Order: sequence, then C-alpha cells, then structure tokens
Amino acid sequence: MALKKTSMCNSSNALLVLLFLVSSLACSVTASVSYDSKAITINGQRRILISGSIHYPRSSPEVFSQMHFMLFVLLLLLKLFLQMSTPKCSPGLCPLINTCNGFYCDYFSPNKAYKPKMWTEAWTGWFTQFGGPVPHRPAEDMAFSVARFIQKGGSFINYYMVSCFGNLNLICIINMVSINLKYCHSFAFAGLLRQPKWGHLKDLHRAIKLCEPALVSGDATVIPLGNYQEAHVFNYKAGGCAAFLANYHQRSFAKVSFRNMHYNLPPWSISILPDCKNTVYNTARVGAQSARMKMTPVPMHGGFSWQAYNEEPSASGDNTFTMDDFVVVFILVLIFLLFFPCSLDISSVHIDPSEGFLRSGKYPVLSVLSAGHALHVFINGQLSGTAYGSLDFPKLTFTQGVKLRAGVNKISLLSIAVGLPNVGPHFETWNAGILGPVTLNGLNEGRRDLSWQKWSYKIGLHGEALGLHSISGSSSVEWAEGSLVAQRQPLSWYKVSILNFNQKNIDNKLKSRKNVLLGVALNYHPPSGTCGDCSYIGTYNEKKCSTNCGEASQRWYHVPQSWLKPTGNLLVVFEEWGGDPNGISLVRRDVDSVCADIYEWQPTLMNYQMQASGKVNKPLRPKAHLSCGPGQKIRSIKFASFGTPEGVCGSYRQGSCHAFHSYDAFNNTLTRTLLLQLCVGQNSCSVTVAPEMFGGDPCLNVMKKLAVEAICS
Repeated sequence: MALKKTSMCNSSNALLVLLFLVSSLACSVTASVSYDSKAITINGQRRILISGSIHYPRSSPEVFSQMHFMLFVLLLLLKLFLQMSTPKCSPGLCPLINTCNGFYCDYFSPNKAYKPKMWTEAWTGWFTQFGGPVPHRPAEDMAFSVARFIQKGGSFINYYMVSCFGNLNLICIINMVSINLKYCHSFAFAGLLRQPKWGHLKDLHRAIKLCEPALVSGDATVIPLGNYQEAHVFNYKAGGCAAFLANYHQRSFAKVSFRNMHYNLPPWSISILPDCKNTVYNTARVGAQSARMKMTPVPMHGGFSWQAYNEEPSASGDNTFTMDDFVVVFILVLIFLLFFPCSLDISSVHIDPSEGFLRSGKYPVLSVLSAGHALHVFINGQLSGTAYGSLDFPKLTFTQGVKLRAGVNKISLLSIAVGLPNVGPHFETWNAGILGPVTLNGLNEGRRDLSWQKWSYKIGLHGEALGLHSISGSSSVEWAEGSLVAQRQPLSWYKVSILNFNQKNIDNKLKSRKNVLLGVALNYHPPSGTCGDCSYIGTYNEKKCSTNCGEASQRWYHVPQSWLKPTGNLLVVFEEWGGDPNGISLVRRDVDSVCADIYEWQPTLMNYQMQASGKVNKPLRPKAHLSCGPGQKIRSIKFASFGTPEGVCGSYRQGSCHAFHSYDAFNNTLTRTLLLQLCVGQNSCSVTVAPEMFGGDPCLNVMKKLAVEAICS
C-alpha cells in the first residue's frame, strides 16, 4: 500500500478532542503513516498503539494539560491515519475503518480484511445512574480483556474515561447519569493514582510492548492446551517467539504444558511470555498496590455563615404562559434551560364544602403521568410528595393522597429532567416532562380530569432567572440569616462566601441526600440495586461488582482548583426537599491506607529484564511496594500476613497458614547503632516476598502470598 506523508500541522479534521493536548509538538512533525491488517504503520514500522481519552465536557481547561496518557502521540497519528487512502479506493472517497466499543472486543473483526483491529472505547468502568449503585470494574478483568484483544490480533486500544472535575458548562450532558469518582478518570483523580488499576495496566502495557515485534510480524498460531486453555504464539522475524497462555475457566486453576515447561494459570487469566519461556505478567496477579481513600475535613475558621432564600412555586414573571388545556412543554424547556430543565405547571382546583373527604379525612388521590425524570407536587405552596423515574424506566406516575381544603386550591407540579437523552434510536423525538392525564380521584363526583382546565406554565425556577448562583445575581434578593437558615424549607437557595482551598471536595450531609453545588442542581436520592462480593472472574457487565447500595447516588462534588480565588468565593446550594446546609463541609481527598497482595514467585517484568540483561543468573523474588500520597508517611501497619491470608484490602484476615513474624518486615528495627525505619515513618517502601523475610516458611509445599495494609497520614 502506498504511504502518505503529511504534515500534522496542516491536517484539518480532528479525530478526537485530545489531539490538542500535543498540538505544540505536532506542528513540527511529519510522518509516513499507513496500515494493513496487522497494525498501523508509522514510517514503515508496524506499531501496537495504546491511548486514553476522556469525556471532555466535564473537564475544566487546565485539566487537559495535566492528563498523562500511555502513548499520547498516537492520536495525532490516527488523525492522519483516517484521512489517508485505503487500498483499492481513491483518496477522499474511502470509508472510515470500523472499530469496536465495549467491555470486550476480542470477538470483533473489521469489515474488510485489509483493515486493522481497533478498540476505540475500552470501557474501564461504568457510570452511576441516579438511583443506582456505584459499579466497579476489577483491574484483573480489565487487564484480561486487553490481553485477550491483543492475543487475537488487536493492535490499537483506547481507554475510555469520564472527566468529573466539576460540570464546566452547568449542563448534565448524559440522561440520568450521576458523577461518581469511580468511573471519573479511571486511572487518576485530583493528582492521586487510581490504584491498583493504574499500576496493573501500566505493567500490562510494558509486557505488551516487549512482545510488539512478534505481535505485528504475522498471525498467531493457536495451540490448544486443555478444554479451556490455549496458547497464542507469535513469531519474531529474527527468530524466537512470544506467547500468550490463556485459561478461560471461571473456577479452576490450570497447570498447562507448553514447550516442555509447566505453567500455572489462575482462572480467567492470561500470562504473557515475551520469549515463549519466561512469564513476565499474568492478568490475575496484581503487582501494583491498592489504595483506599478518605475525605479529611478542612479546618474552617469560624465555619460557614449560610444565608437562605426561599422560592415560591408560582407561575409568575418571565417565561410564563397560560393554556386552556394541558400541553407538553418540555421540548421548550430543554431549549431554554442550562442545566436542570424544569417546568412549573399550576392550576386551581375548586373544592365544594360538601365534599365527603372533608369530614372523613380520606383525602382524594392525585394522579400525574410524566415521561420523566422527577416530579415534585405542591398543594397550596406546601410540598405534598415526590416521584422519580430512572435511567432504564424514566417514565413515572405520581399517585398519592393530597390534602385539599374547601374553596380554591392551587396545585403546582414541578417537573424535572435530569440531563438530556444521548443514545438510542431517534432519541431527539423522546418526550420528557408531564404528559398527562392529571386526575383527582375520591371526590363526590368520583374522578375529575384536570388535564383540560386552564394551566399556567413556567419554564425554569425564579432563582435561575435571577441568576442566584452568580455573584451579581445573588445580590438581587434579600437573604435570611441565623436561625431562619435551618428551617428545612423546600425550594431553598443557600449561599456562603468561602476562602480559597486547593483540590477540595464538598461533603453534603443533608438528610434529604441531594444537593445543588456551585449553582448546579442534581438529585441524589438513595439508590436501589444489588451489592455484594466482587470477583474479577467471569464476564463483566454494568450490574456486576456494585457498591453504595442504600447510600446517596452522589455525595462528593469536586471543586476545580482553577475556580477558586484567594477570597470571595461564592458557594450556592439549591435544596429541593428542605435540608440544613450546616451539614455541608469542605474536605480534602487523601490516601487512607495502601495494600499489597503478592504471591511468592509472582512473575515480574523486573525479574525478566534483570535476567535478560545478564545482571542476575537466577530468578528474583517479587517485592511488595507500598507508597502513600504526596506529603504522607506510613504511620502504622494495620495488617500483615505471609501465608494464606484471606479477604481484600481493608478487610484482610489471617488464613490457616501464617508467618508469625509477618509484621517484623515492615516495622522499625532497633540495632545496636541505629533505628532502621523499614516502612513505618517512610513515604514508601519495598519488601521482598520471601520466607526468610518473615521468619521462615510457615507451611511447606503450599503456595503462599503476602497481604499487607499500611495506614497513611
């Protein structure tokens, strides 16, 4: 295939927004870029390319300069790549290369035999929907999916992540999606690495790059090693080979024979052998540390002095109109509003003094049908009830008894859309908001249809129109202070002036479990779902490995450093149900503890490289590496056991085999001349995983590992 030499400065159509990350470098670079069925070819050399990308609408501008990707240049190359000629077609007329997005893409094949196998969105996790638990994707399974893609001929992987450094445009882009800190920046957040995923995949990429010359030289030879086991062997042009040994069984370890050597493969794992002999990496054996995070309160001099402004559910002012029947106005709402599309529908209902419910106390039932996503019902200015939809089932029906009085009653329906539809067939035609009918049941007349009487409509809230979330707008109304702030009134705006803090989060402890921070409205009702033990083994989906059941959908809201000024920062909170803002605090995200879980004789890249270079002539023992956050030190060792420990980071426990001197390898040791600080008191440390480090072998002929948890402060 002919190569095309192009200046990266002059290319016009960007493939991905990340291209500008390295635009300063790109303008001075030219390259010959092409492709074939094996890989992208750069200056005549096939390459395995690995990248990361972020969902950019939720990033502040300075975030882009802080992002670190494995091979950032590849996006520039892709820009050229998709503008080039393909075989058997003219320049500018060729179809783009079809690619794969998903949790797994090993099954994928491009639509033409001459095109490379590309994975443009490798989903490192999943988003949290409002009302749902928080999903997690284990690092072991993420590594397994990538290794399986590579062994089946894949040559390009782009990790898909979501940037959640605040909502820059004040708009919830994705329908019914919360901002959780698990999917946000799947590898790093606020300067702290997302361990163990970051470290485990970093080791995987290094192992893949060791095999790159063989991987791009030709197709693999697949050799069965058992019912659920196989080897993918790639030959180097200069001789020799690289191999991927896979065990797809979801319950059992496998001992396989390959080239007259035996290998132990954990379930649902792949081992990488860059020389068809020595294992340098296994997807189920995590060498990187795990980290547990904590939110540390930031001392506030004098605390927060909140002020409150209560909004009335009335249809007056701008963006208000009246109709003689009930209409769907949410399309207009979606056009006019910035973030939290709301419509306020108000009608008057006359109740005759002779109504039976006034004497019996059995209130009539109001029914309202809505296409989503939330609905607050006010009767005579008082909150009467709320109903919610969900991502899977956005439509909702409010059905509840309402307290009406004799005479004229005002019914106010505050309809809320949490974000905009973003995926699905013809999603631009989907309805949102109150569709009707609106009925009242339990009157003397039986059922009264309110849909066809006169309704007044208002787009958005009065506080939004006034711009109460801005410094100028917040001075346009009179704010209550002191004891009036904590009266738990619905539809309340709260404001406070705060000083500058770096990389902080806001902890919302409102009992109603929802808030609006920095003028952004989000509903955080307690989620439902199934939470429990999580195993990396088996096919991952968004319902697997969930946490946070019964807790708020979102508790923390990140405050980007660039938003903060030395003084006079305005924090505005909108409370829907009625809460006490005194429960809100500023906190700092720190490393609470770090863990390592390392098997003896676990393969490592360092071991392979030391032996390959001739620096050592025998296998090296693996090491457990522990590292606290910047400015922190290891305060104590919470748990240490060499043997057969059980559990996970944060809840380790001793197994049937335990070396009683396990702690000694980490704690300080007093010699005749000085105090040796092995781990305690250090920012980081490494300990060799070998029996002699822990007082000897506690159980012969048993596969042992080290589990350790260190407290950081």
